[in-house]
Amino acid sequence: MLDVRRMRMLEAVVTSGSVTAAAAELGYTPSAVSQQIGALEKETGTELLERFGRQVRPTAAGRLLTEHSAAIGRRIAEAETALADLRAGRTGSLSLRYFATAGAGLVAPAVAAFRRVHPGVRLDLALSDPQDPRGAVRRGEADIALVVPLRGEPGADGLLVAERLAEDPYRVVLPKGHPLAVKRVVDLGLLAAEPWVGTEWPPGPCLELVTDACAAAGFVPGFAVRSEDHATALGFVAAGLGVALMPLLGIGGGHPGVVVRKVRGPQPVRGIEAVRRSTQREGPALRALLGALRRAARGEAAPGGR
Repeated sequence: MLDVRRMRMLEAVVTSGSVTAAAAELGYTPSAVSQQIGALEKETGTELLERFGRQVRPTAAGRLLTEHSAAIGRRIAEAETALADLRAGRTGSLSLRYFATAGAGLVAPAVAAFRRVHPGVRLDLALSDPQDPRGAVRRGEADIALVVPLRGEPGADGLLVAERLAEDPYRVVLPKGHPLAVKRVVDLGLLAAEPWVGTEWPPGPCLELVTDACAAAGFVPGFAVRSEDHATALGFVAAGLGVALMPLLGIGGGHPGVVVRKVRGPQPVRGIEAVRRSTQREGPALRALLGALRRAARGEAAPGGR
């Protein structure tokens, strides 16, 4: 394998036209440069320089190696620049996994704010596996996952660390014209005899919060219809098929056929956490994305944003 350092010395000699000038440029003695060129000639098995008194000029082999050395130098400089950009958070890539109802209300404003400051960083955004929302982070396939923790589920387990970003309170969603729609706050126990619309199927942490709240109010909700997403559930409620408890992020802009009211006795609240690996280096880009998610969760504008 050719010695790159010796090739750079040969390039300096050819560029400057003499061993003495190259030595002065590189900070070596002329004899040290001559020794290294001689060693490179032994490596290649051919002469690289023709000597004319104090001057030298490259042989065909010398010109060839000089051209390659210059190309290597350019690539090294490019690598150094790219590495500096990566360390500074100007380039690179990050991957974020999230659950569906976090998309519009949390992920979208956070990503928009992040891209204004870090336009050169590529973001890979995708929905989490609902059966294993932390799995992509655990396997190193994603940098951050937004999750709703299950009851009693530890946020950290040695490999993963979790940061609470927001509390997402639930509201009761009623069909327009429902007798309880005149109230500003609805006692949960008043909905015991109502048909219910499920908003998460298969069951997960969001449905768990609903059933736990209903149990605390002294009843088990009777689900007349179940939905896999909140938008469809809103349509079911608007059609008069039942009532529902939904988190604010899930309600979004709502539906013209429903009314949304605060609930008490109790009011369910789901936590939203950002999960990442404990071993992951928190570089500038990752810190910026976490900061954007925190600000979006608090409803704050990004610094310098509109």
